[in-house]
Amino acid sequence: MREGRTIAVTLAGNPNVGKSTVFNALTGLKQHTGNWSGKTVTSARGEFTRGNVRYIVTDVPGTYSLAAQSPDEEAARDDICFGGGDVTVVVCDAACLERGLGLVFQTLEVTGRVVVCVNLMDEAEKRGVAVDTGKLEKLLGVPVVGASARAGEGLDRLVEKIEEASARDLSPLPVRYPPAVEDALGVLCPALGQSCIGRLPARFLALRLLEGDEGMLAAAERYLGAEVRRDETVQDALEQALWLLEDEGVHDVRAEIAAAVYARAAQTVNAAVTRAESGRDALQRRVDRLLTRRATGFPLMIALLAAVFYLTIRGANVPSALLEELFTWFGGVLRSLAEPLPPFLRGALLDGVYGTLSSVVAVMLPPMAVFFPLFTLLEDIGYLPRAAFTLDSLFRRAGACGKQALTM
Repeated sequence: MREGRTIAVTLAGNPNVGKSTVFNALTGLKQHTGNWSGKTVTSARGEFTRGNVRYIVTDVPGTYSLAAQSPDEEAARDDICFGGGDVTVVVCDAACLERGLGLVFQTLEVTGRVVVCVNLMDEAEKRGVAVDTGKLEKLLGVPVVGASARAGEGLDRLVEKIEEASARDLSPLPVRYPPAVEDALGVLCPALGQSCIGRLPARFLALRLLEGDEGMLAAAERYLGAEVRRDETVQDALEQALWLLEDEGVHDVRAEIAAAVYARAAQTVNAAVTRAESGRDALQRRVDRLLTRRATGFPLMIALLAAVFYLTIRGANVPSALLEELFTWFGGVLRSLAEPLPPFLRGALLDGVYGTLSSVVAVMLPPMAVFFPLFTLLEDIGYLPRAAFTLDSLFRRAGACGKQALTM
């Protein structure tokens, strides 16, 4: 191991996979947050030292895909693609590994220096899920580490694998797309290889061109100075590639690419993960089907949200009335004490400051005290992600995503 070495680590992963727990366990909570250049949301950055190596870790916002649909996903994509990290660690949930591998395969198209951290191994074991990290490592072609970050297990090995990955070129196994897509890539990649792409692999950028991912292309031009959309050689090759896809009957390139990625993820999980079926898992699948099917998901969502708003309004009436009585009584006490004051000052303090403040507290505090705990309960039991999934297809038609539904 070389002395005085610094390794920049990008920590990525889906939301709610324990990524921040891994970050905090590694850095010892010695992080600061800030709006880095070009981002609209915050990333956390911290550092730690092991031996003679200094590690600088950037914890990017959680994302399911590099095809960004929201500002936090754009921030994560830009950090992974253009952040300049020496190693990218993708954290996955051991119990939901297939979902996490979609991001892993996309990240492997950007950089080969990837370490996969399969977190929450203890929780997966309780649910009868066993992940063979050795087999998973062979199937991916990059280091895989099992961990339980909350218990501090696997973190030392994770740091070792990060140091190893930073020092050598890895050979990840690429996703193979349908023949028509591979033929289109064969036409487009050579043209991109001649342009000033910088450190972004031509195959990854070619896939984004075929998908028509304008956000990714704009980011590539902004960070790398690669004027892909104005390069005549690239545009001619893209036109030829799209014509080839059309001729082969491929009309939705994005769907074909996504299907290939997740088919590979499912194949990998089937080979490396074993599950012991339990009554709890079977019940959870039945609940998932009930909450996410179009026929039942929308009525249940409307009923739940209506119940939340009804309880918020009705439940806030009593404490609002009590607070109003309390403030009225206390206002009378203050008014008697303020009799010696000049009328203009008494009016400003009692009718202005105190009256406004007491009205706002009496009206606003009780609904918030009911509403936020109810929404926290829905999040804790796992309903809000399912509601976002149910609404995703509708919101995508408007250029948004399901995660924005509840805030709107």
